[in-house]
Amino acid sequence: MGIHRLNHAVLYVSDLARSVAFYRDVLGFRPIPMTPDGFTGAAFLQAPDSTNDHDLGLFEVGPGAGRPAAGRGTVGLYHLAWEVDTLDELAATAERLAAASALRGSSDHGTTKSLYGQDPDGLEFEVVWLVPADRLDDAAIAARKRIGRLDLAAERQRYGGQTRGGIGVSVPA
Repeated sequence: MGIHRLNHAVLYVSDLARSVAFYRDVLGFRPIPMTPDGFTGAAFLQAPDSTNDHDLGLFEVGPGAGRPAAGRGTVGLYHLAWEVDTLDELAATAERLAAASALRGSSDHGTTKSLYGQDPDGLEFEVVWLVPADRLDDAAIAARKRIGRLDLAAERQRYGGQTRGGIGVSVPA
């Protein structure tokens, strides 16, 4: 049997308390008490509706750490993408990211509706809603080859703000 999903990611951060506060307050992650006794400079967090042991590990490297350079002269990870269940939650996430000055953009990729953000260290991430399999049509599938402007109000009207995304795609039907 092969790999079937991402279980967790580990990020190096310059200020652990600041990063924990960001992921907790803006994205709703909750700290999980699993840092080994006597070990400082690390935190583990779980996404709001996750069943994973933890989804994010944060390791502090200190205030002298440089900003991420991947894609601007070095290889490295561009971003992680977290999925939300509804377009209403995607809209609420957009508001929280904007209030934290962390929203960097949004895109309509046809089958996915995406927000792009940056944490306090400049690490990029995506928050995405996936069109359920039974709502996919030829136009949505064809639009995967372009990056369009995301109109969340129009998408909520089209699909319904409380329609559960990813059913039959990332979530079993």
